[in-house]
Amino acid sequence: MTRRSGFTLAEVLITLGIIGVVAAMTIPNLIANTNGAKFRSQFKKSISTLNQAGLMSQAQYDFDYAGTSAVCNATTATAAAEHPEVVMTFCAILNGTLTGQTYVGAANTLKRNANGSEVAYSFVKKYTLKDPSNYYAYTLADGSIVAFDKLAQGCELPIGTQMTNTVISTGVLKNCTGFIDVNGVTLPNKEVSCTATNSATQEVQTPCAVKNDANHMTDVFPVVFHDATVEPASNAAKYVLTSSK
Repeated sequence: MTRRSGFTLAEVLITLGIIGVVAAMTIPNLIANTNGAKFRSQFKKSISTLNQAGLMSQAQYDFDYAGTSAVCNATTATAAAEHPEVVMTFCAILNGTLTGQTYVGAANTLKRNANGSEVAYSFVKKYTLKDPSNYYAYTLADGSIVAFDKLAQGCELPIGTQMTNTVISTGVLKNCTGFIDVNGVTLPNKEVSCTATNSATQEVQTPCAVKNDANHMTDVFPVVFHDATVEPASNAAKYVLTSSK
């Protein structure tokens, strides 16, 4: 008589159950790691784009973020048309140096879909940032959001001055902060934070680590504009920019 070898139904079901448990444990981590790598890469790209804009404006129009002498016009259509040959504003710099950008006015005028309804863009969680209504925003060609304080002008960091939380929050750059949301209006819309305390601070000189998970390595990064430079405005954002993983 011929003997047939194989798996019983019970063995197959047990194996499938084990595979399902392992998948349930590992897939969320894989997704978080993938998103974290994407957010990190996009943040570095956006920072580079804004730095190039400052340098290009200085080279072509003889002023950068420090040389701005007025705030963007409160009327969206007017601000979207500002040009660096006419007026020296943040809007003029970005209008005159970036391609594929769209000026949207106050950041909270952006909309995202929530269960079929449109809701105003907002932060799920923020540590150092103001509410979106305090910022003027652009959407870039890649879908990311770049925003800056509505009062931003003359953003100069004196030579020899260290970038500290005091300089950013109450000092010469108090109206020169903003943010980059590398994921656009899509969630999580949550400010990147340090692993140890699940928070971020504007003490950019204080080291901090950001774990590559969905709670910490998120899509909103505080930045500060000064001279021809844009750099992180929180210790968590600084860690992401200066580390490779």
